[in-house]
Amino acid sequence: MTTDDPLIKELVGTVVAVQANFYQVQLESDGVLDPQRLLLCTRRSLLKKMGQQVMVGDRVVVEEPDWSGKRGAIARVFPRITELSRPPIANANQILLVFAIAEPELEITALSRFLVKAESTSLEVCLCLNKCDLVSTDALLFWRDRLLNCGYYPLFISVNNGLEYTVNSEHRVIQKSLFQAENTFNENTLLHQLKHKTTVISGPSGVGKSSLINQLIPSLNIRVATVSGKLGRGRHTTRHVELFQLPTGGLLADTPGFNQPELECHPEELVDYFPEAKHRFSAGKCQFSDCSHRDEPNCIVRGDWERYPIYLEFLEVAIAYQEAIKQQPDVETNTKSKTKLGGKQQLEPKLASKKYRRSSRRFQHQTLQDLCEEFKDDE
Repeated sequence: MTTDDPLIKELVGTVVAVQANFYQVQLESDGVLDPQRLLLCTRRSLLKKMGQQVMVGDRVVVEEPDWSGKRGAIARVFPRITELSRPPIANANQILLVFAIAEPELEITALSRFLVKAESTSLEVCLCLNKCDLVSTDALLFWRDRLLNCGYYPLFISVNNGLEYTVNSEHRVIQKSLFQAENTFNENTLLHQLKHKTTVISGPSGVGKSSLINQLIPSLNIRVATVSGKLGRGRHTTRHVELFQLPTGGLLADTPGFNQPELECHPEELVDYFPEAKHRFSAGKCQFSDCSHRDEPNCIVRGDWERYPIYLEFLEVAIAYQEAIKQQPDVETNTKSKTKLGGKQQLEPKLASKKYRRSSRRFQHQTLQDLCEEFKDDE
């Protein structure tokens, strides 16, 4: 399909799943994703040569559609608003971090590791605690106050019972249905947080992420598994990233669960991923601009806040990670910038490095001559 003809509109869609070298693309109708228009696409060779990766969440242009076979080819990828590498997803607006308050038991260090990883993406972070039917009201209030001090307003839910728990002004816990449509208009509900956004669900295995998606989108019926009784941890049920359309509006990305995300950040940036530490900067600043907030004098961050020991622990991990990065060689890009008419810059595929190119016949002939001369000299 050519796009030079103004009467022919581009086929634009969103990649909702990637498996091997094939991409499920949901096409748009009048700017809105249409669940009935789904094509299985490949990637153009030019995109491969340029090293253009196609990710779940990418808005793409599809050419040469085969409507009977429901096939097509991705010809272009629109610029991304956001991009995550783990999990690989583009154009997400927020991260819904799902943890269980029990079974497995909630632990502040493990939770903080996920929170720091989520904060490092620069996406909005929404914290949701599941399995609240297994704990007392006092436990809910304890975790609510504890997480508020950390800078987060948690949502308390029970997917098993279909309930959402809120705390009123009198510190009483109110239960209501989790999946009522009118909840989309209440700011302190899960459905409102998900409406009209592309949300990445993340969290450890076994906390109920797949069960939550099954409740939000009953037609999916994603496989779920129980928590391992031997290890006290969840079992992996989600194997790849996939986008699902919510009935109330928005997209939901289910991601594989993992129990300990890597802290791949610069040590000097780590403090920005602790909201309670950032709040301390409103009262002043450290004496030194490169303060690591450990033992420097007149440090505004160092002090009596609950997660400060966790910050110090993560800081050592971040320093070790950066030292390992320095030992790695630079990665060569697959594209080069070329100036076209009018001074316009355009990216083009770069030829393979010389060490990977096939030797010319002239070079091979010269090499054979050299070998023959060496052989004669040996005689």
